[in-house]
Amino acid sequence: MTEIVICILMVTGAFFMFVAGLGLVRMPDLYMRMSCSTKAGTIGVGALLLALAIHFADFGVAARAVATIGFIFLTAPVGSHRIGRIAYLVGVPLWKNTIADEFKDVYPPDACKGFGQECVIPDMNAPD
Repeated sequence: MTEIVICILMVTGAFFMFVAGLGLVRMPDLYMRMSCSTKAGTIGVGALLLALAIHFADFGVAARAVATIGFIFLTAPVGSHRIGRIAYLVGVPLWKNTIADEFKDVYPPDACKGFGQECVIPDMNAPD
């Protein structure tokens, strides 16, 4: 029975990793590529590590696998968000068929200067 669960988790993880790779090739702009690769890659790695923990049935291996899953689930979306925010501030273009740009009026046009200079991110909680 455990072999079936392990196989299902491994196939699921491999499928999501394939989808993440396919998303990198097929998506039209940086923001969509980051979104699909982060989501699918995180789920794929999580399923593969869970299969690893079940396969070895050792507390030490399982604890490290679960800790790694937790670390990836916490850091991958945060890192992707920060990269996307900075990419937007430095002017990486959106896809030409993008319907809504929700940050258009949030950041001033000169929020980020040239390379090596600090980006000014407005305080959303500051009174107007």
